[in-house]
Amino acid sequence: METLFISLAIAMIGGLLMSRVAKKVHLPAVTAYLVAGLLLGPYCIGALQIPGLGFNTLEEVEALSIISKAALGFIAFTIGNEFRISQLKSMGKQAIIIGIMEGVVTCIVVDIVLIALHLAFPHIISLSSAITLGAIASATAPAATLMVIKQYKADGPLTKLLMLVVALDDAVALILFAVSYGVANAIEAGSISITGMVVEPIVEIILSLVLGAVTGFLLNFMEQFFHSRSKRMAISVAFVLLTVGISMLEFNIGGVNFGFSLLLVCMMTGTVFCNVCETSEELMGRVEGWTVPLNILFFVLAGAELDLQILSDPMVLLIGLIYIVCRCLGKYLGASSGCKMMKCDSQITKYLGITLFPQAGVALGMSLTAANLSDGAIVRNVVLFGVLIYELVGPALTKRSLTAAGEIRPEGKTSARSMNQPKPPVSLGQK
Repeated sequence: METLFISLAIAMIGGLLMSRVAKKVHLPAVTAYLVAGLLLGPYCIGALQIPGLGFNTLEEVEALSIISKAALGFIAFTIGNEFRISQLKSMGKQAIIIGIMEGVVTCIVVDIVLIALHLAFPHIISLSSAITLGAIASATAPAATLMVIKQYKADGPLTKLLMLVVALDDAVALILFAVSYGVANAIEAGSISITGMVVEPIVEIILSLVLGAVTGFLLNFMEQFFHSRSKRMAISVAFVLLTVGISMLEFNIGGVNFGFSLLLVCMMTGTVFCNVCETSEELMGRVEGWTVPLNILFFVLAGAELDLQILSDPMVLLIGLIYIVCRCLGKYLGASSGCKMMKCDSQITKYLGITLFPQAGVALGMSLTAANLSDGAIVRNVVLFGVLIYELVGPALTKRSLTAAGEIRPEGKTSARSMNQPKPPVSLGQK
């Protein structure tokens, strides 16, 4: 137990110190936390096998998944705050069309190129893996995007639309993956499962939205019994943790697997709560402040979990590079096409696709499922390689795009330490 506490403390301190270095070279804090995780992980400092100094094995990092799940829940809950009715009236239709376009176009572009690679060199990648990777490519990481927006206090039409599109991306990716993975299994097994391809993903989305709506209304009901800010914040935190726990449940009825999407459930909770609670904005702000250390640990652990051994496999590097280039192209073309279709501002059309490059948790979860394919290991390793690149480069690209669009102010040299200094008393002679 004492080693665990020391490891977590060093992880948080390491992430914070690395963020100071990142600021000098104008990189987002998210990138710094990920790099700190890589350095403290089992392939760098952790390899020294000194108890408490870094993470000695990947198993040690995976054992702390409770922190990652909780952080994802709070991140999704915060994103749900963007789905206010006023926001949906002005941008809801745009976000839905663009969200579908960027996901579907990305899937098609990656599928076409990887299937062509399979036809030219069947021994490199199977048809089933090529199809599955296309669907996984559609997923975008909301956590890194949100952290960049919060760090730089980005605001404007692009930022608002980005938050809505990122939130919808999970549902689009879930459906695309279910259909593609069903086709991949059909190719290998010779039979098609309509239940797995259509019924289960739709049921998962509906159940997630219903559960999120129920917990959102319950949170609003419970919050009314408390009047102090600290207790209202505490009940909000408790409900997010409760929602995360319930969303991890799975069950089978009549041969159909039922489950929930953690991101969708927590987003829906935040959406309902922010639209029915009059003081939701103030509460959301307090919850966000409380979760800062949790978010730092989330990204440090994500960096420590990246398997650097995959870099030694030239085949993974080859397919991974193709995957990364095609996914970026698909995201950019899909987002810009959707923006043009919805007649969005030229700045949004130009930069939205670039802000959708980050990829992490959702894609890794899909790759674990895809590992059951005949050559599923290649899918897992290619996605891991992609996540390694996207997580280190993606936040910086998001920051540059939002800055170029004029939605991030130039960084100043203000310090909370100096800002919090008490002001000198004003003499009676001064006016």
